[in-house]
Amino acid sequence: MKYFTFFLILLLAGSCAGPAGEADSQVLKPSFDPDSLTEFAAQQYAKTLETLPDTNRIPRNAHPDGTWNLVKKGSWVSGFYPGVLWHLYALTGDEQWKTAGEAALLKLDSVQFFDYDHDIGFRIFNSFGSALRFTKDSSYVPVITDAGRTLKTRYRPVTGVIRSWDWHDQWQYPVIIDNMMNLELLFWAAKHTGDEEMRKIAVSHAEHTMEHHFRDDYSTYHVLDYDTLSGAVREKVTFQGYADSSMWARGQAWAIYGFTLTARETGREDFLKQAMGAADIFLTKLPEDGVPYWDFDAPGIPNEPKDASAAAIAASALLELSQLVEGSDDQIRYRNAAVALLNALATPEYLARLPQQGILLHSTGHKPGNSEIDEHIIYADYYFLEALLRLKDLQKQTE
Repeated sequence: MKYFTFFLILLLAGSCAGPAGEADSQVLKPSFDPDSLTEFAAQQYAKTLETLPDTNRIPRNAHPDGTWNLVKKGSWVSGFYPGVLWHLYALTGDEQWKTAGEAALLKLDSVQFFDYDHDIGFRIFNSFGSALRFTKDSSYVPVITDAGRTLKTRYRPVTGVIRSWDWHDQWQYPVIIDNMMNLELLFWAAKHTGDEEMRKIAVSHAEHTMEHHFRDDYSTYHVLDYDTLSGAVREKVTFQGYADSSMWARGQAWAIYGFTLTARETGREDFLKQAMGAADIFLTKLPEDGVPYWDFDAPGIPNEPKDASAAAIAASALLELSQLVEGSDDQIRYRNAAVALLNALATPEYLARLPQQGILLHSTGHKPGNSEIDEHIIYADYYFLEALLRLKDLQKQTE
């Protein structure tokens, strides 16, 4: 398998970095116009606003004819569609997206109290949290703090981590790498409620994940099962990846993002190092077009489906990571890697076109379960827009 050699160059960029002026010249420019890409995304989702049925169900993935498959509010992805609308509002300033975002939030009534899995962070912080971030409307605060209290109940001191799923009988206490993404909700709620225990839980979860969920090369396992009596790790396996020993692409992207946000919230160097390690192996394993296959170790590569969602998640995380690392070499390296990922996604091969709704094609949800393979999936759009917004903010800072 050939690796994406441009990213190897990025990883070595520090060896040729010079003074600040020279460093600025090394910043990779987007191959797309961010404003035009924003306009394209808005046009795609304007079609969704026109055609979405008057129902409480929420877009998840696309049918072959371009229309959406809709799910109930309890789905783990239910917060992404409202989040997409709020990101479009932030990117465009157009009030229609604010109106649509407010309407979409109504579909998540009472979700802040759904306590049957860890995904309450995805459901609430990506929806109500985005609304609060872009409007500063304090009426959203109680919903988010209630969600934090709900997530807190899934923690057990004996394991030191937050339980992910309740619905797999073969495991005692399963914890998936995705769970790192929900820590942002706890960090936020701790600040706004004064409940320091929430912050301690988030830190404990990150510490245990850092200790047990990674291999020596910083690749991640998908699922760890903990013993409910001793707290010891019983097994390290996969559910959505190719094999227990393989590197599932989206899981690795979750790790980059999760440890980046944890480093931001704590200021701890060990968490930042973990994010960098997870990022570096992701980048060095990318294929030639820069978009990962669904699993980096899938046996049929290059005839395996891609996962654009993993690229979008990683791009957004890398842009933030570039602002947390201290050395100018690393700052440029991670920013350039993020831009290169966005460049790869912002091409005719990966961008949807009407009548196909949404933004990104070629994501893979759960290949071992024969579900959402090589499809347009809502969370790919969410993180793509978040990355685009972060990139535009960075460009404004350097103008």
